[in-house]
Amino acid sequence: MLHHVIRPAEDRDLTAITDIYNEAVIRGGASADLEPVSLDARRAWVDSHEPRAKYPVVVIDVIDETTGERTTAGFGSLSKFHTRAGYDGVTELSYYIAGRYHGRGLGTAMVRWLLDAAVERGFRHAAAIIYADNAGSVALMRKFGFTRFGLLPAAVTTAGSDEPHDMSYWCKKL
Repeated sequence: MLHHVIRPAEDRDLTAITDIYNEAVIRGGASADLEPVSLDARRAWVDSHEPRAKYPVVVIDVIDETTGERTTAGFGSLSKFHTRAGYDGVTELSYYIAGRYHGRGLGTAMVRWLLDAAVERGFRHAAAIIYADNAGSVALMRKFGFTRFGLLPAAVTTAGSDEPHDMSYWCKKL
């Protein structure tokens, strides 16, 4: 695993968050956006996480052990699962890791951080919605004890493909 730190996202991180997200959009299979999004659209997404103390947006920085230089390699968040107040005990987690860092333990670190943050904030359940053919994210859900509770067949397309993908719904009691 790479030496890393997870910290609250700041305004200066917005470009990296947008670039990492857009890379995932272009690659396909991780976002239902079909076109890259603007910096303003990502800013609106970050700003929608209110109150931030309950719904954090964080980045994961990789630290070069020789130079100490930091590179933002991914981001994650806890979001409202639903707008109706009865669902306030459930949070949706999401995370994106830059492609060059896939398979290096950063997704595991991010999901672990998000689950710990969800427990600290008093959530009863964590949920995630994942492309059913996204093997890396499905493996992470299983690794952390999530249960797949639903499948929406042929529900969503992805950038560069008209072929619809199944969406899988995952939940973990905290």
